[in-house]
Amino acid sequence: MVNPTSAAPSANSFRSEVFDVESIEVPGGTETILRGGRDSFALLPRAFAGIRRIGVIGWGPQGRAQALNLRDSLAGTGIEVAVGLRPGSASVTDARAHGFRTEDRTLGDWLDVAASSDLVLLLIADAALAARHQEVFDVLRPGATIGLSHGFLLGHLEAGGRSFPDGHPVIAVCPKGMGDSVRRLYVQGAEVDGAGINSSFAVHADPDGHAVDRALGWSVALGSPYTFRTTLRSEYLSDIVGERAVLLGAVHGLVESLYRRFLIEGDDAVTAYRRSCETVTGPVARTISREGLLAVREHLDDVGRDVFDRAYCATYGPARDLIAEIYDEVADGTELRSVVLAERRLAAREMTSIQGSGMWRHGDEVRAGRGALPDAADPFTAGVFVATMTAQTDEFAARGHPWSEIVNESVIEAVDSLLPYMHARDVAHMVDNCSRTARLGARRWGPRFQAVYEQICFPAADTAADPAMTEAFRTHPLHSALAAAARLRPTVDISVA
Repeated sequence: MVNPTSAAPSANSFRSEVFDVESIEVPGGTETILRGGRDSFALLPRAFAGIRRIGVIGWGPQGRAQALNLRDSLAGTGIEVAVGLRPGSASVTDARAHGFRTEDRTLGDWLDVAASSDLVLLLIADAALAARHQEVFDVLRPGATIGLSHGFLLGHLEAGGRSFPDGHPVIAVCPKGMGDSVRRLYVQGAEVDGAGINSSFAVHADPDGHAVDRALGWSVALGSPYTFRTTLRSEYLSDIVGERAVLLGAVHGLVESLYRRFLIEGDDAVTAYRRSCETVTGPVARTISREGLLAVREHLDDVGRDVFDRAYCATYGPARDLIAEIYDEVADGTELRSVVLAERRLAAREMTSIQGSGMWRHGDEVRAGRGALPDAADPFTAGVFVATMTAQTDEFAARGHPWSEIVNESVIEAVDSLLPYMHARDVAHMVDNCSRTARLGARRWGPRFQAVYEQICFPAADTAADPAMTEAFRTHPLHSALAAAARLRPTVDISVA
């Protein structure tokens, strides 16, 4: 239910001098959110008051998507969007192909663009940013705003006893989806108003008092239909843990382990693929996106529900224990250090592909045969996946994350951004083509999830389900929190053809 902003304030409440914000009911109270949409683009000059030039540093998936979305949203406002790339960058050709030019100063050296911009969006890879952020800090204009789309740099700075430079606003807008999703849904939004990827925002430093509206303007300009507040630290904790758990690492370990289980039970390889990977990326993801987690169980018959319940009860505890371990290692800096160390080892070398695993040889055949068989969810696979997703939401709730962040980082990003791409191309393709930080995390933790499923969860699923645990799932507060967020969802699914 969406209520006026006079509802009781929450820890992540905020006010805006430019946009009309709302509050939504979540378990235990309310949270403030901003509803986006192209009808808000006219307010962007006010939100970006004092900003004449936005410098987007980097041309990876997020850099490309955000530069293009910002340029399109700000057309005719007099606010210039420029792209800054490091010397010798292979991305120059692609940036030029998308209309950024050295001749009109919308494309240039990364430090030159940073030095000439009022809002500097640091969208280069995490490890590169950790290594070279000081070069950017040294050339910033007095009072220029530092913008981030990930809290990794904060964790890196804190680990070394350092901080962002004084006198500069520091804000973050963090889309809850991969860069390709950010651009694709924005383009689709030209036909379906408001289509886009939800974002969180954070204000880490606000010396001029305008950081909230600046961040909200950035999110609206990206096309975010729903923006909620967090902190930079809370964002990187939930984001990095989520990548290693249900968004990527866990789903990879899950489908590999289930594929092997179904082969052992006697399935042929194609059937095993359908029951494992295809179930998660297809019917389970679509049902959660449109109807919520509870509907996955409700769509099963009595026999299927019993299988689902046994798989759910056997999986929830071990999955949550592993997610808690990941959270601890992210919180104490271990996981961030592992990314930096891995980047030093790899240098310019590419990581090897994980697609050599036997199951991925059958993906093309399964995708080619879609429509020939009923698109039904395997109840055992569904129970394992839903238990893992619920375990992550509970761990985030126990660690104090706001509900908007919990449902976006644990559910919405998975079913509305990542899983559709996995359905189109397969999970292994996603693991091999995501950001290096996420890729490293999935490679580190995916095998851990696979071992937990095979060695602990699957054997335990032979016993009867725990009625108290299944009742706790049916009455879980996650369902109402997700329903509140779903009311803000655009009426369009991402096109990944």
